[in-house]
Amino acid sequence: MSNKLEGRTAIITGSARGLGVSIAERFGADGARVMLVDVNEEGLAETADKVRAAGAPGVHWTVQDLGVEEGAKTLFNEAMEKFGQVDILVNNAGGGIIRPFLEHTTETLVETLKRNLWTTIHCTRAVLPHMIERKYGRIVNMSADSVHTGIWSHAGYNAAKGGVNGLTTGLAFEFAKDGVTVNSVSPGGVMTPEVAEMFDTNSEVYKKHKIVDVSKALERIPIGRFVDMDEVAAITAFLTYPESRGITGQLYSVNGGQWMM
Repeated sequence: MSNKLEGRTAIITGSARGLGVSIAERFGADGARVMLVDVNEEGLAETADKVRAAGAPGVHWTVQDLGVEEGAKTLFNEAMEKFGQVDILVNNAGGGIIRPFLEHTTETLVETLKRNLWTTIHCTRAVLPHMIERKYGRIVNMSADSVHTGIWSHAGYNAAKGGVNGLTTGLAFEFAKDGVTVNSVSPGGVMTPEVAEMFDTNSEVYKKHKIVDVSKALERIPIGRFVDMDEVAAITAFLTYPESRGITGQLYSVNGGQWMM
């Protein structure tokens, strides 16, 4: 696709399925060496094949729980052993437990925060000292437009992603002098394979995750469709390109106009 990320190494978290796969493929196509990480070993192996096919000059993967500090440290150490440097971190790992707020338990809320906010905190703390030392770093955090739209059953999830947004601006201000930019990408509805299955009301995915009829969610999107995964991947990659070096502390929505500024 381009060579804009030639010579760079990118860590893509949560890259065993869905949006993480598309992001990893995009970075590979743009010439980056790609480090994949997830808890799903089988999915990681499949993603690695796709990223190589996209043109990545180097691909490596590791199975880690990034919700704990040790998992993030191990990820960084393996990336350094394999590639010798880390230039880019995409904090895509997440996945909330979506349910009405009063149906949450303390345990499900803690798990939602762990998956979405703590993974981002741990991975960022693992890579930042290295980026500061090299006076170069690009961090892109995956947020969610539900923080702004307040859709059904997302209060717990939004608490985590709202924390990600606050972390983004704080880090961007603190580390700008060190050559590190930090931004958030905020998708609305994304047509992942799992979401596609939800259009079938008889599917197991629909039964598991039913919040509202997904066809009704489309009524709130001016372009009349969920965005494609590669559209989210494109803005994610752009925020790590040389020409985006002046952009930091910003949040970019990819939502088909679901909410506008």
